[in-house]
Amino acid sequence: MQIDKHSIVTLHYTLKDSDGNVIDESSDGSFCYLHGENNIIPGLENALAGRISGDELSVSVPPKEGYGEHDAERTQAVPRDMFPPEHEIEAGMQFQAEGPEGQALLVTVVKVEDDSVTVDGNHPLAGVQLNFEVKIIDVRTASEEEIEHGHVHGPDGHHH
Repeated sequence: MQIDKHSIVTLHYTLKDSDGNVIDESSDGSFCYLHGENNIIPGLENALAGRISGDELSVSVPPKEGYGEHDAERTQAVPRDMFPPEHEIEAGMQFQAEGPEGQALLVTVVKVEDDSVTVDGNHPLAGVQLNFEVKIIDVRTASEEEIEHGHVHGPDGHHH
């Protein structure tokens, strides 16, 4: 069966940056997604369309087809008192914040000064060339419930 809209795809993958550093990997058969529903980054989803179980491929995804380009306007200094006083704030820490339209936003601390903390609201992989080694393990047709919900359900179904 070929991967097409509303296919459930199980993958093994290794994701590396341009320097060959492993960013993420899954080889235990637990990574599944519903194709055609924006459940994975566009560059990888497009490369998988039409493939079949057993196919192995290398996919290089530019930032614009991954997590976007790094946007300097998403980095800002905020007052230190916006963070709990009892916590030691360090570069690399991540916090949940509220975006301009009230949406949840993950921010990463990039610099800590006496009175301010500089945070970056870009996805941690924004601006990064993503290099995947992928093996397609299984392809099946999604159930009506999975299509309706827009994501994969486990072998025993899914309870909301």
